[in-house]
Parts: sequence; structure tokens; C-alpha cells
Amino acid sequence: MAKILLEMKNITKTFPGVKALDNVNLQVEEGEIHALVGENGAGKSTLMNVLSGIYPYGTYEGDIIYNGETCKFSTIKDSESKGIVIIHQELALVPEMSIGENMYLGNERGSKAAIDWNTTYAEADKYLKMVGLSESSKVLVKEIGTGKQQLVEIAKALAKNAKLLILDEPTSSLNEEDSRALLDLMLGFKKQGMTMIIITHKLNEVSYVADKITVIRDGSTIETIDNAGHDIDEDRIIKGMVGRELTNRFPKRENVKIGATNLEVEHWTVHHPLYPERKVVDDVSLYVRKGEVVGIYGLMGAGRTELAMSIFGQSYGILTGGVLKIDGKEVKLKKSPADAIKHKIAYVTEDRKGNGLILTQSIKVNTSLANLDSIATNMVIDKDKEYQVAEEYRDKLRTKTPSVEQLVGNLSGGNQQKVLLAKWMFAEPDVLILDEPTRGIDVGAKYEIYCIINDLAAAGKSVIMISSELPEVLAMSDRIYIMNASKIVGEMKASEATQENIMATILKSGRGN
Repeated sequence: MAKILLEMKNITKTFPGVKALDNVNLQVEEGEIHALVGENGAGKSTLMNVLSGIYPYGTYEGDIIYNGETCKFSTIKDSESKGIVIIHQELALVPEMSIGENMYLGNERGSKAAIDWNTTYAEADKYLKMVGLSESSKVLVKEIGTGKQQLVEIAKALAKNAKLLILDEPTSSLNEEDSRALLDLMLGFKKQGMTMIIITHKLNEVSYVADKITVIRDGSTIETIDNAGHDIDEDRIIKGMVGRELTNRFPKRENVKIGATNLEVEHWTVHHPLYPERKVVDDVSLYVRKGEVVGIYGLMGAGRTELAMSIFGQSYGILTGGVLKIDGKEVKLKKSPADAIKHKIAYVTEDRKGNGLILTQSIKVNTSLANLDSIATNMVIDKDKEYQVAEEYRDKLRTKTPSVEQLVGNLSGGNQQKVLLAKWMFAEPDVLILDEPTRGIDVGAKYEIYCIINDLAAAGKSVIMISSELPEVLAMSDRIYIMNASKIVGEMKASEATQENIMATILKSGRGN
């Protein structure tokens, strides 16, 4: 029988007015990959924050038994000293510093008087090689992509002599190819005897790597499932997560009425803001009609987000050519998102925490941000109107919160995404560009977001949806544009598209990776 490396017994954690964890139990065997699944707000990350000492001993009830010893961690340093290392969903890297500097930040090599840079970089290079990165540790973090940054975080954990590695949504910002490479890396670590806990909403990943799966719902343990055969029934996991059967992952579009062309982009070309010689959008032409959902799919680095942001008031890059038309008339937007908003264009960013929401402000404040004029008189905000608007969108989008005065930073990812959608819906746009609208949220919350997208289209809005998840693009779109290497390389009706022919289009374009 395998040794129990970690046991968390009757863990209860309460925040003001909310019991986040209620007698949660978790057992993890040495050398296994254990998946922790549940809806946003179920308590998964809270449980791992208890384990890693982010929530110190004394702020929760229950016991942590690790390697046969009862542990009372006061800081994250305490848990790391035992070999428990957590990698959070939001990468904790400093872009302007080198990979090596980041890997040993707070864990420096050398004496108190001076850092030994030769040792630092030599050790960093060794760990980078272990995770399959060929880059020198002297390269700046800002010069490598998100997938490689995720590998840097893992190398950083290995440099701390990790014995129990916790990965919180490690593939949420990776494409399918990079995600599979990361999962295979985890399986390689498992063969070397490392124990891992993975938090993910992607059930295909759970089935692929996890030996056991613990389901948490509303702060309580529902069950732990043996997945030794890696053939677990996903419907069983979903039922445990949401407390009900979810027979369809995607809602049906009914009575679809597609109208006239609303937005057109012709020969749109954008260069990188720091490296003007590099094209990030190359001669792109596309259109979207009223009541239509147009999907844009491409591998990471294809230029999807750059395209979206450049359309939205040139909020990214240097526009060097192209025409934008709204309702058939050419429009020259100033280099300002505010001008795009005036022309009824909205952009829901993929980075809701960094660029979409003000986490330290309330739901009420965030909801009205993009349309303050409609709740103000003589440039003074009417607080009653602001509250009324926030309540209206809270009810309409079924945002789970005790009050619209709640800080957005305290909400789950799915509910934060609803607040971000509410913010742009209140701006009353005609065109909504949704960039990764379901990134990092659970299957139940995804379904609700899909329903909102369908409702927007049914109301005659033009919707452009960028997604890295092919099944999502295929299920939600009326038409699909395929991007690769900054160009549109294909266009298909969703009814004719398959995962195979979309990937074939990318590869046949001669620029596929």
C-alpha cells in the first residue's frame, strides 16, 4: 500500500460572513498526481493556501499532517522548507528581470554580503534543462512567451527542492499544444517520484494525468474518485461539482436571425509597439453581422488578441494600414478606447484581473465604469442610480454575491467574469469582442457565460469570440476565422468546421508549429 504523504483533516476556514471550507478532508499518496476539482468559489485554492501557509496556522481549524508530522505553518517559507511548493494561477515573475534572477528571488545563492551570480545562473540553467527549456537563464522573462514562463515557474519550484508540487490552473493561459507538453512533463516528474496536486477546470486534463480526483462543492468534500485507468466518466465529475446533471456543455442557439453587416475590417495591418519592424497583424480582413457570433481561433502567438485590441481604439500596436467600417461607413477611431466605446465597440479582455476590473473596488463601481455619463448629472455620479444598475445586472447575469458592495477581488473567477461582462453590457455596445471569455472558470459558470453570449446575439448584437478551446469555438460560433502567424489563413461556417480541418488549415498555411 502506498504511503500517505499528506493528510488534511477537518479543515474549516471562515472569512467574514462566509464559510469557505467546511470540514474538508484530503489524502494524497506519495508519488501520485491528485486533481482537485470544483466550481469557482468551491474552496480549492483556499484549501491549498491553508496547506502552503498563506493562511497561517490559527486562522483555520483542523490538522495538516505531512510526511507523518503535524504541521503548523505560519508562512509560505515554513511550508517550502518541508518541500511543499505552490505555483499560483497568476504567474509571480518580474518581466524586467532575468529568468535566473526570478528563479532565486528570495532564495538567493551566495552570502549575506553578496549574491554568487555564477552559481545562480549555473543552477538555474540546470533546472531549466530539467523542464525542457533551452533558453539561457540570463534571458529576460519579458522576452519569452506565457508557455515558457509557466515552465520557469516549475523550474523555480524545483530549485526549492519541491517534494509536493501544487499547480493551480497551470494551463489556463496555454494553448492545447503547450498544455499537453506541460501535462507530459508532470507525468515525467511522477515517474521520478514527485507528488503533485493539480487544480484545473479542464476535465480532459484531469482524466489524462490524475491518479485520484477529489471533488469539492460549496466548501465541502463531495468524494474522492480513483482514476487509475485514466478513463473517468466526466459526467460524474460534473455532477459532483455542480450538484446536478449537466446534459449539454453548450446551450443551443434557437431562432438565430443574422442581419446586416455591422463591423468590417479590411487589410488591417499592425506593428509591434516596441519592435516596429515586426508585424503582429498582417493584412487581415473580416466582418461580423448583427445577431452573429464569429469565432476566431489560432495557436498562441497567432495575433488574435493583438487584432482585437488594435480594433478597440488602437489600444495595442501601431496601425500602419487598413480600413474599419461600421454599418458600411468608414470610421477613423482615435487612439483611444473611449472613442471605440463612443462608436459602440466593446472589448472584454482576456486578463480580467489585470486590465478588465478594479479588484479593490466594488461590483457597483466596476459595473458602471464604461458608461459613467449615464449615471451622472453635471459630472457627479448618482450613487442611487449606480446601485440600481449594479443590482439590475447582478440579477440579469445571476452573479453570486451577498451585495453589489462586495469587492470584486473577493469574487470567484466566474463571478468576476460576469461583472466584466456586465460592465460592457451596460455600455450598450453594438459590437462585443470577447477575448477568452471563459478562461479559468468552471464548467457550470462556462455554461452561464455561453447563455449570456447567446442572449447578446439574440438581441441583435455582433459578437466576436476569441478562444483557445476548439470545442468552444465550434459549439458557439456561426462562422470561424482561423489565424496563424498574424494572418487570417481560413474561414469556415461552423456547421462545416471540425477540429481536424481547422488544425489542418493552420498546418497547411505553412506557418504551423
